[in-house]
Amino acid sequence: MRALALYGTIGSLLVTALATAPAGGATGAAAAPPAPVPHRIEFGRCAAVEHLPSTVECGRLTVPLDYARPDGKKIHLTVSRIRATARGERQGALVFNPGGPGASSMEFPLYGGLPKWRKVARAYDFVGYAPRGVGRSAPLSCQNPKEFAKAPTDSRMHPDAAFKRQKRAEAREYARGCVRRAGADLPYYNSVNNARDLDMLRAALGEKKLTFMGASYGTYFGAVYATLFPGHVRRMIFDSVVNPAPRKIWYQNNLDQDVAFERRWGDWLGWVARHHAHYHLGTTKKAVQQAYNKAAGKLRRTPLNGKIGAGQLQSAFLKTGYNDAFWPMRAEALAGYLHGNPKPLIAQALPRDTGAAADENSNAVYTAVECNDAPWPHDWRTWNRDNTEIARIAPFETWDNAWMNLPCAYWPDRPASAAAELDDAVRRADRPAAGRDLADVAGHVARTRIDDVLHGRRGPLDVHTEPGALPPVLLLAAERDAATPYRGALELQRRLPGSSLVTENGAGTHGVAFNDNACVTKYAEAYLLHGKIPAHKVYCAPRAEPLPGQQATRAQHALPGK
Repeated sequence: MRALALYGTIGSLLVTALATAPAGGATGAAAAPPAPVPHRIEFGRCAAVEHLPSTVECGRLTVPLDYARPDGKKIHLTVSRIRATARGERQGALVFNPGGPGASSMEFPLYGGLPKWRKVARAYDFVGYAPRGVGRSAPLSCQNPKEFAKAPTDSRMHPDAAFKRQKRAEAREYARGCVRRAGADLPYYNSVNNARDLDMLRAALGEKKLTFMGASYGTYFGAVYATLFPGHVRRMIFDSVVNPAPRKIWYQNNLDQDVAFERRWGDWLGWVARHHAHYHLGTTKKAVQQAYNKAAGKLRRTPLNGKIGAGQLQSAFLKTGYNDAFWPMRAEALAGYLHGNPKPLIAQALPRDTGAAADENSNAVYTAVECNDAPWPHDWRTWNRDNTEIARIAPFETWDNAWMNLPCAYWPDRPASAAAELDDAVRRADRPAAGRDLADVAGHVARTRIDDVLHGRRGPLDVHTEPGALPPVLLLAAERDAATPYRGALELQRRLPGSSLVTENGAGTHGVAFNDNACVTKYAEAYLLHGKIPAHKVYCAPRAEPLPGQQATRAQHALPGK
């Protein structure tokens, strides 16, 4: 009855809103974003929760929640920095985003101490930040972290109807949790706003033009930035490129990813088979796959340490598709488990209790951004048909990827998110100052509904620039990348005239710059330091394959992207 009583208030606010409705919405690009604020970030000591050494300084960037209403609610993003090590060579700030959505680059300033980054660190301030929703930057949550981290879980390459019903129920409840916890703020976690935040960061750093490096998802909203602000770009590196075609964002991109992961999984199976003398898991891909299936079945029946089930196994072994450095470690773990030594698998697959909150936060941001960016199928029959078809040829990752994204099938439109915030305000109506709270929320609901009526639901931004509008940018891609299939790099190059593409032939590690391929690093370094762009398309030989027993470095563990 309280909600019903508010109808008259909302109705009067709708009339007022009609006269003042903005010309642009939260995710549209038709209206130019407001000019960035002129204030500089005040850097100082980093908060203890960031776990950064005293050599790193931190600050806070204030941005609008909704750029269509720049004077409305503000949120604060955390930023980190280490100054260029050679002041006489300084060229400005280099801002980095590692992808996700949902990943933070707060540790990026520390990269300057690594040998492969030192030349670049002489010339640039290394700037990292937590995008909106991530870490302490207006943190987003959709579920209790303990519930999110509950283990063991199951993973099935060919799930039956009962398993699918369970997963559908979980996805529906997860989407509801996002709405309950974020309310009317939920729609503003999206790629266009991430790009606008990036321009605010550029201005707040005192940079007339942006030098940016994005990996994985960072290439997508970086390309959105280039579309919105081509005149604000100095240099940009896009490493491991998301396909930006609107028809691919994001449902089709995930289906394409499933096929690419199957090919990459096959690369690992073949590598293990070639090293049968070391691992004793079989001399063919089929035999190694059967060994993996045996381990998954065994863990499904009897979870290891009570927390490692088939789901934890699949999650751990999915990383073989991201980086070759994981190949020896995972082969060692699988062989050890099947041959009587479970310790390596426990070390590599046991969920970390201390990381539950961060993992839940990252997943919440990933879900919100992808669901908000584009329309998703709402009919389960579409999901079931498409994923069943893909799983016939690419079973390793397909259904687990579907479950990760299925909340988007139940995602609310913007008025529904606003209504959730109103319901919450009604429940708090007996508290002091509730009247003002209800009026503010009712106004938000009204403006949201009017904005949707005037502008309708938008699709993804059509990423592209006109010839000459954007300085030459550098694209880097591995030919067999699973997380961002290679065709995405070709598509982005077509949409950004004058860009150059460096391809690592025959390789599949996700994130190729300043890694283990000196040829790729040479091109990236020359571009950042001297603005040198290679030919339209150039190619590098693949990095050497790992050897059995080889250990991954900490830097190799830092995976860009999802």
